Amino acid sequence: MNNTVEYKGYVGSIEFSEEDALFFGKVMGIRSLISYVGENAADLISDFHSAVDDYLAVCEAQGREPEKAYKGSFNVRISP
Repeated sequence: MNNTVEYKGYVGSIEFSEEDALFFGKVMGIRSLISYVGENAADLISDFHSAVDDYLAVCEAQGREPEKAYKGSFNVRISP
């Protein structure tokens, strides 16, 4: 089972709240907070796509570059 979704280079988490009976998540690897919710998997994915599209539209309207998600690699070179 995969607990992440990906769209336009952004990776989002998938979590479930038993108390609220809702799926929820947030985009990982960037400082901006982009969150989304859904009553089922299809709603969650749809809201995730909409949240990313909205974020990109706001960045474009404000004339700023959207943050790129971190790739997770860290290279270190040391002398022998």
